[in-house]
Amino acid sequence: MKDTKISDVALVGEFKAGNIEAFEEIISRYETKAMNLALRFTRNQEDAEEVLQDVFTTVYRKIESFRGQSAFSSWLYRIVVNAAFMKLRKRKQNQTVSMDDLAPAVKLYCMERDVVTAAHSYNVAVTRELQEVLQRAIDKLPDQYRAVFVLRDVDGLSNHETGKILSLSIPAVKSRLHRSRIMLRKKLQRYYEDFTGNKAVIEDTGSDLFDQVAA
Repeated sequence: MKDTKISDVALVGEFKAGNIEAFEEIISRYETKAMNLALRFTRNQEDAEEVLQDVFTTVYRKIESFRGQSAFSSWLYRIVVNAAFMKLRKRKQNQTVSMDDLAPAVKLYCMERDVVTAAHSYNVAVTRELQEVLQRAIDKLPDQYRAVFVLRDVDGLSNHETGKILSLSIPAVKSRLHRSRIMLRKKLQRYYEDFTGNKAVIEDTGSDLFDQVAA
């Protein structure tokens, strides 16, 4: 099972036929991606590891339900999303849910670019505060919007791939993504105005607020 050229469909076929090595190869091929996706939702290493365990247990038990009507990866990622949301719902009872599903543009401005130098300490404070507010806002996104947001804007999947994973039409994916971005932008706008006393202008495409945070 070391031949990396073998297709997912072929691996699944061998596993269904009783070849345990095929299942081990599936795990080897997808455990990192599945783990990363679980971490996007849970932001907790221990929870993500539990999700990963649940995912491959489900794959092992329900492989017969995979009919090949979509890519195996889409089928697997759907299991990851469902398992992650189950974990999050349990955590919500203790009010400890926190998400790391920032969109690429937001991550660019708030998370992944180098923090500005000490000479811009005020901007650093604003950025950090906005980051915290944004994370709380993402926590409060309805599940259906949060899932689309993570898959599209964080993991960079296409509308088609996201739709396959979540069993949504492409228009539905686009609609939910657009709505999630608006909800997050409005939250940031309200906070920024309260924090600075300045009026922030947020449009559907691009944001003066994000530009100011990144300055």
